[in-house]
Amino acid sequence: MSNNKQEQTPQNPPAAPGEEVRKGTTVETIQQLGQTVAPSGESNIFCMTIIGQVEGHMVLPPQNKTTKYEHLIPQLVAAEQNAKIEGVLIILNTVGGDVEAGLAIAEMIATLSKPTVTLVLGGGHSIGVPIAVSANHSIIAETATMTIHPIRLNGLVIGVPQTFEYLDKMQERVIRFVTRHSRVDEGKFKELMFKTGELTRDIGTTVIGADAVRYGLIDQIGGVGDAIRKLNALIEERRSSGTGGMVQ
Repeated sequence: MSNNKQEQTPQNPPAAPGEEVRKGTTVETIQQLGQTVAPSGESNIFCMTIIGQVEGHMVLPPQNKTTKYEHLIPQLVAAEQNAKIEGVLIILNTVGGDVEAGLAIAEMIATLSKPTVTLVLGGGHSIGVPIAVSANHSIIAETATMTIHPIRLNGLVIGVPQTFEYLDKMQERVIRFVTRHSRVDEGKFKELMFKTGELTRDIGTTVIGADAVRYGLIDQIGGVGDAIRKLNALIEERRSSGTGGMVQ
């Protein structure tokens, strides 16, 4: 009897274990970063992004793109203590958010002993303004904007004079921080903050890149390359002054 059975070769031969790991890593990279090859290599610069809305003590809806301040604070502490990190680059594209959370992030950046540079791409609105000016040097893209407006409350507000006083004190905290960490005059900043007629249904001013530099809010117009060059220059300056080293 003749054997009519034909040998069947598998259409998809089993992959080697290493290949399966590579495929899984590639799929994960596509899902997370939108690209097949992730950048590799160690750097002495720590890059932090502040995007969407700065989330404070209240959790925002899941459809909101948010930056959680409780995630950023430990990263900044780790960057301060890591001897391999010599500079911090903060990239902003934020609509603002919680005032106290934004001020906490800004104070953390301002008190780092290592060189810091902020780069505003797209927008650095509302409480993003103090964060943008908190670094040693600030840069804004030519097409980026910054919205300056008074502090606002949402939700249940108790209609008593003490509520207004609290709001006024919080606003003064923002004004003092911005004027202390930038070249803008307090009178000019308040003028931009309380300007009427420019913002629909609100008071305040939208400042575009060149105007932000002209008012003294931001140090220069530029992009990613300018930010990295400036940060490297600050790092070299810190090395030459002999103030480097790990912070215990």
